[in-house]
Amino acid sequence: MTRRLAEVAKKVGVSEATVSRVLNGKPGVSDATRQAVLTALDVLGYERPTQLRGVRARLVGLVLPELQNPIFPALAEMVGGALVQLGFTPVLCTRSAGGLTEAEYVTMLLDQQVSGVVFCGGLSYEEHSNLLDRGVPVVLLNAAVDWTGFPHVSTDDGAAVEQAFTHLHALGHRRIGLLVGAADHTPSERKARAFGELAARAGLDLSDLVGHALFSFAGGQATAGELIRAGATGLICGSDILALGAIRAARRAGLEVPRDFSAVGFDDSAFMNYTDPPLTTLRQPIEAMARAAVQLLVNQIEGGAPTPKELLHEPELVVRGSTGPWRGESS
Repeated sequence: MTRRLAEVAKKVGVSEATVSRVLNGKPGVSDATRQAVLTALDVLGYERPTQLRGVRARLVGLVLPELQNPIFPALAEMVGGALVQLGFTPVLCTRSAGGLTEAEYVTMLLDQQVSGVVFCGGLSYEEHSNLLDRGVPVVLLNAAVDWTGFPHVSTDDGAAVEQAFTHLHALGHRRIGLLVGAADHTPSERKARAFGELAARAGLDLSDLVGHALFSFAGGQATAGELIRAGATGLICGSDILALGAIRAARRAGLEVPRDFSAVGFDDSAFMNYTDPPLTTLRQPIEAMARAAVQLLVNQIEGGAPTPKELLHEPELVVRGSTGPWRGESS
């Protein structure tokens, strides 16, 4: 008990006597200090006293599927910063080999009486049902599955593909391919649907140039190699990592980028301006998306009803050195 008092007091910057008054429900402590002590208990992993367990902490879970893709740490930084500005403490939860699963993180967050949760990417059926039943405020950011009942904040995948397709088509490419994630991954499915509509509108049959891959460099390289062998001269990719894999595949096939082959990424994650060549990509407006997600979450925390509408944010095409005119014969 003494150790717990000392650790919490040090974390908050108050005396052990103040911490003791909070834990025992005694008067003489400001609301701000009381809340800071309760939040410190949660952060340090200590169980709240029984009489305080029904009080929601000013903790917000931020659940990410991974950290290898640079877009997820960038989103975490933006969402976390916006939460801190509003007086909340973000708790980063990310799936890793040998670590907790997303379902286990959800259980942990619920046990800690979190105020709400922001999911970037994945959310299973069980987690969705559990959170919906418990009435926990939730916002989905670029949801991998189009679950109902929670507010969504997403990049406009259709607009992204249209910008990239128009860019490559204007450069003379007619064998344009699409390289995205799994067919049941909602952002990838939306990109594929938009791609099919754009190809039909342009009078092109590109059905053989749609590839699905794991969101990894190796996955991008392997699937892009197949699309290049099928005749793709330019690829629209569902992430920057996939695009870098596609560039490697093109070079392994003896092609020069962008003289013989063009690639467009998606995210504009860190350092894409410094790759060889610098990557043409679709920049996700992550700051605006993060702030929108946090505002939607706080509205729920403060008692507002969750909006059923999905907020779509349009990306920006950033043209760099990985795309260029098609120099061969048009097909």
